[in-house]
Amino acid sequence: MVSAIVVFSKLEDAKNIRAVLQRGGYPVTAICTSGAQALSYADQLGEGLIICGYRMSDMVYSELKEALPPDFEMILIASKQVLSDYSDGRVISLSVPLKVNDLLNTVGMIHSDFIRKRKKKKQHRERTEEEKKILKEAKELLMERNHMTEAEAHRYLQKCSMDSGNSLVETAQMIFSLNKFLG
Repeated sequence: MVSAIVVFSKLEDAKNIRAVLQRGGYPVTAICTSGAQALSYADQLGEGLIICGYRMSDMVYSELKEALPPDFEMILIASKQVLSDYSDGRVISLSVPLKVNDLLNTVGMIHSDFIRKRKKKKQHRERTEEEKKILKEAKELLMERNHMTEAEAHRYLQKCSMDSGNSLVETAQMIFSLNKFLG
């Protein structure tokens, strides 16, 4: 689950946002009134979500965003006027008065994105010798049957893999299955 840090110049505002998040099932690691406090927690976590107002006791949101570790997202909660004057594309913004569903849906979207990124990092691993053999044989089959170069066969496997949402090895195995079926 994505770790959230709530940062507002008024402690009461931070507590209210924390309560909304916790009722929605999202954990809050810390509530802070200064950017420095938030950065200290962020450095410990390494990744997560900052939910903040435009101005903290020691800095504004853009200074905090610049100092955050790269694997942190930020939700800025401010008035429509502030958002139109100062918001940039690197920060997700929500205007006040804040709707609880807007906040929870936005946090849910960010949470899903973190899960997807983690899965992608885990999937990136070295192929086994068996997997390398399957890929090589699939490329050889494509080269022989379709008169492709090795690079063309590899690109074909990659494209089919991306289009189907399967791994490269699964795609290669499907090519073998189709070859047996078609004879």
